[in-house]
Formats: sequence, C-alpha cells, structure tokens
Amino acid sequence: MTRVRIDLFSSLDGYTSKSDDSSENPMGEDWGALTTAYAATRTFREQVLGDPTSGTTGVDDSYAAAHFVGVGAEIMGAAMFGLHTFPDDPEWKGWWGDQPPFGTPVYVLTHTAPRPPIPMQGGTTFHFRSTAIEDVLAEATEAAGGLDVRVGGGISTSRAFLRAGLVDDLHVTIAPVVLDRGTRLWEDLRGLELTHAVRTEVAESGTIHITFTRQATA
Repeated sequence: MTRVRIDLFSSLDGYTSKSDDSSENPMGEDWGALTTAYAATRTFREQVLGDPTSGTTGVDDSYAAAHFVGVGAEIMGAAMFGLHTFPDDPEWKGWWGDQPPFGTPVYVLTHTAPRPPIPMQGGTTFHFRSTAIEDVLAEATEAAGGLDVRVGGGISTSRAFLRAGLVDDLHVTIAPVVLDRGTRLWEDLRGLELTHAVRTEVAESGTIHITFTRQATA
C-alpha cells in the first residue's frame, strides 16, 4: 500500500533553514549546519555524489539509506526545483543536474503550470502542476505503482501536506545546533503525536532522529 513520506531537517529550537536561497546557495545559508551528519554518510556520498568509497555508517547512515528505498514518485515545490532562478528560460531544467537523484516521476507544484514535462537521465521526469495538493497526490500515487510517494520539500510544501493530514510517515533529523531564525517547522501542527506514533533515536553524531508513523484506525 502506498504511503506518503517526508524527510525534514530541523535545529534544536525547531527551525528549518533560513529562506534566503539563491542560485549559489539554493537551500539557504543554514542548510549546511542542519545537514552535516547526513552529508557525511556513506549513503549520501554514494547516492548524491557518486562516491561509494567513503562516508560514515551507523544510525545516521541507516536513516539516509531508508530515504532512498521504496519511492515510486516525488512531489516538490517550485523553489526546490529551482523555477525562481530562471523563471522565463524554457531551457532551464532545475538545479539538480543532468541526472537528478530521484529516478521516478517528480511532480513540481507551481503557479506557472501548465509547462511541458522534462525527461532527464536516470529515469526522472519532471511534471508541473498547479492543482490542489490532494489532486497532485492522487496522480503521484497512481504513478508510484504501489510504491511510496515522497514529498521532498521545500518546507512550505511539506508543511502544507502535514497540515492537510496527508502524511503517513514523517522523519525529522534534528541537528545539535540552535538557529534562532528560519521557518518554524512545528507551527500549526499541534496534536501530531495523537495521530502518529512517535519514536526517537540519537545517532553517534549527536543528531536526533524523530519519526512519526500514522497509527491504524479501528
């Protein structure tokens, strides 16, 4: 059965990366501080950097590996794709390179749709949609063919799915840093622990992994 999954990064005080992204720094200036442990894992270095010979193992790597398993379709916001960088350039294919690390259909939420799909190397095809998130999720679920749908971000898109109650599995990597700025992850999500079972685990790096798994209803 298809489940809807999200993986997010947060600081100890509940902030995601500051929204000051640019083409040179697309995820914001605090992104590196939030993702230090993840970027050091063997899985990240192999899956994203193409280097299978280095990287940490252990708890951080086990969560990194799970991120890439069992996903049949992806949903992301326009900023995560990079549409705001060159919004009027029909040749712009996002900032993920010629072979994005998805290998599935990717549905990009944007007010500029309709736009033609963009097939990429490695099995990724970007589709652009401006309909309600419930409609996009239904399309992505069908395309996933029984595998999971991952909502890849950014934070506004992820929070929209969480507020709508559409997420079955949420994993938050909490870095041992205090930001005191950025986007508040948990705002308007009161009671999430009542609908989802909560589990926490501390990695060797000091990073805290917290998971929310939707509980079955009678």
